[in-house]
Amino acid sequence: MTVMALISKGFLGKRRGDDTRIPPGQYLTHDFPVLAVGPTPVVKTDKWSFTITSEHGVDTSWTWEEFRALPHEAPTVDIHCVTKWSKLDTSWGGVSLDLLLDGVDTSANYVLAHSYDGYTTNLPLADLRGGKAWVAETFDGQPLVPEHGGPARLLVPHLYLWKSAKWVTRLELTADNEQGFWERGGYHDYGDPWLEQRYQGD
Repeated sequence: MTVMALISKGFLGKRRGDDTRIPPGQYLTHDFPVLAVGPTPVVKTDKWSFTITSEHGVDTSWTWEEFRALPHEAPTVDIHCVTKWSKLDTSWGGVSLDLLLDGVDTSANYVLAHSYDGYTTNLPLADLRGGKAWVAETFDGQPLVPEHGGPARLLVPHLYLWKSAKWVTRLELTADNEQGFWERGGYHDYGDPWLEQRYQGD
């Protein structure tokens, strides 16, 4: 099967210049390009749920109403796509992974994030803690649109954006690293934009 990335039309980037907030090899954009590997799923909030599954098989789950009732944060962060665009000072609203993981009994080292469309991506659990990651459901003060992962997506802004899984529905905690969709296809397991970790071996 051939997988093609879909990119929104009209994207024009500007070279990095001297902006120290833009990682090497990136371009600055004021747009928000849409990239996907397939059709955009339509996930109704009355059917939406988010689950954290521990390595012991114990599930902790929230409905949309329960998730919306949790304390929310409003991070403003820079985001960086592996396709070499960067967007600065993006404004989000969502629930910190620190809060969602609080009370989950785990000694896992890794996470495999699952999305409603079957997409997966792997991350170290430590990269979801310490105020570094959220499950986001607003962007620029508006509900997150489906094209950008609505009703809710993972937001891990210190890594390339493919790690911020759109339409997230479950985090599977694992003792060992299990590669996700793009990682099995040759993308880097970690994806640090400042080290240009785009592909295995970078």
